[in-house]
Amino acid sequence: MSSDTTGHTLDVQAIRSCFPALKAGTARFDAPGGTQTPQQVVDAIAGALTRPLANRGTLTEAARNAEAIVAGARLALADLLGSDADCVVFGRSATQLVHDLARTMAKSWGPGDEVVVSRLDHDSNIRPWIQAAEAVGATVRWAEFDTTTGELDTGHIEDVLSPRTRLVAVTAASNLIGTCPDMPAVARLVHRAGALLHVDAVHYASHFAVDLAALGADTLVCSPYKFLGPHLGVLTGTRELLHSLHPDKLLPSSDAVPERFELGTLPYELLAGSTAAVDFLAGLVPGSGSRRERLLRAFAALASHEDRLRARVEEGLAAMEGVTVYSRAARRTPTTLFTVAGSEPGDVSRRLAERGVDAPAGSFYAWEASHRLGLGEAGGVRVGLAPYTCDEDVDRLLDALLP
Repeated sequence: MSSDTTGHTLDVQAIRSCFPALKAGTARFDAPGGTQTPQQVVDAIAGALTRPLANRGTLTEAARNAEAIVAGARLALADLLGSDADCVVFGRSATQLVHDLARTMAKSWGPGDEVVVSRLDHDSNIRPWIQAAEAVGATVRWAEFDTTTGELDTGHIEDVLSPRTRLVAVTAASNLIGTCPDMPAVARLVHRAGALLHVDAVHYASHFAVDLAALGADTLVCSPYKFLGPHLGVLTGTRELLHSLHPDKLLPSSDAVPERFELGTLPYELLAGSTAAVDFLAGLVPGSGSRRERLLRAFAALASHEDRLRARVEEGLAAMEGVTVYSRAARRTPTTLFTVAGSEPGDVSRRLAERGVDAPAGSFYAWEASHRLGLGEAGGVRVGLAPYTCDEDVDRLLDALLP
């Protein structure tokens, strides 16, 4: 059992019992690449597929089922993200949504305009913006991060802002080393410069309660499969901005927001699973109230649980000779990247797997960050926690790392 400072308790063993994949017995530290799925989510997906289902509408039971699934998923993700249901957009992945968003926003850019990206980010929050800027002749500027501390602070952003900046793209949490920049402070700088802020919350939303307005984001993306749901992408943003954007779309398709951003028929079964994932998160700790209120309590308890286990992991690694830890920021997710002197990260990961511990190695699409840290394509070994991670998992990880 793990409790936060307000006494809310996370019953980890009860949580673990909901995940069929954990019966395989492996200690799983691969959550940053995608979490395991609770039975409730599996059942919701199966339920959507086994009931009558058709294109959305009101005439038939099948059409009404589809309509209800979409409406329910928009409400659930709005509760998770502190957004509005009519501003929740679904897509195949966060990467696809950012590519589409970047191309759409670039329609109003041109030579002389500037776009800021960060070396800390996953490539899905870098390359789409670079490619969109290059296509219209806009200039890309880079915000660096401190390799000693792992921090991306407001000074790094301020250094590359100018009156010509149109958009800044920054992660709320690094998927490689866990760093969580001060997003409200970044947002104030960006908006003071007259620019828009796009936030990658794919890694952040797995560990902290998201609030679109509090973060100061104009647009934001996340992925349900990183927080116990199915493979899907979600985009949200301010109503004013979304209504001002006009993506390429088919002529007969709806021009209403959010449908104008959704290309083709939505994957109803995955939306049902995403709603179930949000509901599962909201039920991590007991209590009443709105779903948003229950989510806030759950994430507070989850942060306490994951922080305690992260400290155990990092204390254990610090006691090992030849281990270098790159996750050093003052505020970060429970995601620890490390290397072992004399061993390739892939070899370390392989040895762990042979001992029943899944901790993958690589740069994890954080290509720029890994190279800035001097780790190149090989990257490091990444240990990531989830609601189902327990003390026994940590024991097995640390024991498996010993010679």
